[in-house]
Amino acid sequence: MSITADRKQEVIKEHATGANDSGSPEVQVAILSERIKNLTEHLKGHTKDNHSRRGLLVMVGKRRRLLDYLKAKSTTRYESLIERLGLRR
Repeated sequence: MSITADRKQEVIKEHATGANDSGSPEVQVAILSERIKNLTEHLKGHTKDNHSRRGLLVMVGKRRRLLDYLKAKSTTRYESLIERLGLRR
């Protein structure tokens, strides 16, 4: 369900805007997207796991808020992130 430390470092390197960047909205959204993808796969096999389902909804809401923030701050960064992650908006 969770992502490994190695995978997390790969995601940070892919989406970082600077050398030591680990907290920019792009990185946070990318990490959340990876966790959402893993949890969605888990829930396909464990349909009655309502506690994890609630965690998934919380993560989706957090990602949505981060994307709204990024869109208000810089639409070009927002659009490039959406395109790189393959999100529908």
